[in-house]
Amino acid sequence: MPEPIAMDATETARHRDALMQRMGDDALAVIAGASMRPRNRDVDYPFRQDSDFRYLTGFIEPDAIAVLIPGRTAGSFILFSRERDPQRETWEGRTIGQTAAVEEYGADAAYPIDEIDAVLPGLMAGRRRLYCRLGDDEAFDQRLIGWVERARAQRGDDAPQAYEALDPLVHALRQVKSPAEIERMGEAARISAAAHTRLMETLRPGMAEYEVEAGLLYDFRRHNGEPAYPIIVGGGANACVLHYIANGDALRDGDLLLVDAGVELDGYAADITRTVPVNGRFSDAQRVVYEVVLAAQQAALERVRPGETFNAAHEAATRVLVEGMVDLGLLEGEVDALIESGDYRRYFMHRTGHWLGMDVHDVGGYRRDGEWLTLAPGMVVTVEPGLYIPPGSPVDARWQGIGVRIEDDCVVTGDGHENLTAAVPKSVEAIEAAMA
Repeated sequence: MPEPIAMDATETARHRDALMQRMGDDALAVIAGASMRPRNRDVDYPFRQDSDFRYLTGFIEPDAIAVLIPGRTAGSFILFSRERDPQRETWEGRTIGQTAAVEEYGADAAYPIDEIDAVLPGLMAGRRRLYCRLGDDEAFDQRLIGWVERARAQRGDDAPQAYEALDPLVHALRQVKSPAEIERMGEAARISAAAHTRLMETLRPGMAEYEVEAGLLYDFRRHNGEPAYPIIVGGGANACVLHYIANGDALRDGDLLLVDAGVELDGYAADITRTVPVNGRFSDAQRVVYEVVLAAQQAALERVRPGETFNAAHEAATRVLVEGMVDLGLLEGEVDALIESGDYRRYFMHRTGHWLGMDVHDVGGYRRDGEWLTLAPGMVVTVEPGLYIPPGSPVDARWQGIGVRIEDDCVVTGDGHENLTAAVPKSVEAIEAAMA
């Protein structure tokens, strides 16, 4: 697989500086990158760097550890990583090494990872608080505690006395994207949108779900991207399974096809869902259900703007969906009462969106002090209402087996939002024209 592209060193330096400003000059941070994970005998899973680590360093090799020391006169960014090893490079390809860590990634100093036990305790001198992530990796936790104990043995009280959670600081930064990050996400959205559009142009009855998946994989990989999450290709009633990834059934004339797929490019994700008729034409029943979901998405999109709460889009979409469920005879009762009771969740059981960024379900809280977070420029959210009516539901037979979801990616701007994935046909007329 081609090597992933490193994040621009100037951008990651801005990320580190913002984090260190929040940490304070009496602290340091120790951040571990990801390691290779075995898949089966002599085979590892494809490597993916830890998102927080990549955000702060841009470094894309396994088994690296970064140390950030605000205000340190000799340099605040120290990186420990693998040494160059010609024998290993014969099998695995070039290692970045310490020289390139400084010259290409902006480290102020770089050491072989094997020297960390000797070097790191000394770097903790004069720092009272240690920002880190504890609880994810027991073996690393024990090493970290050992480095702190060695620093205390050497320096007494002039060493870290308290552990602080790193995630809240980093994740608050990642929640608001910079212009450079939004540019990357826009490119991931463009590639994903083109793949969904090409799918509409090539889809035919008799194809298999995995053939559709293969076409999407082709479009992602030819741009040096990879799926941001397992691709969902659900034909017919499979669309009513929210995270359906078996992708093994034939696509039948007269069924709908729900496709949820987005590329991860240079560490940033896109996330698009479209629901289309396999034969290129919506039936009357499919059209009615689809347009309920489309109206719900439009209502939600209108609430994606600065000053609105994160939950406002969900509330708007839910009301339109519940009104539609009552009109279709899926539910009986007053709309407000059905929303209050949550009875609608039998057909719409997920939220209308989530944060999007380096992770497809990106980091950052949705509430603060019990209140929904307010949207601000630079935040990126998905907007994805759905309606799922599995076979056997206690409703008119014409609705059974129909599953519809429509999803776009929106970046909050100063006066509203920009829909990064608006290029993918979405109205009934536009989808049928694309498939004609």
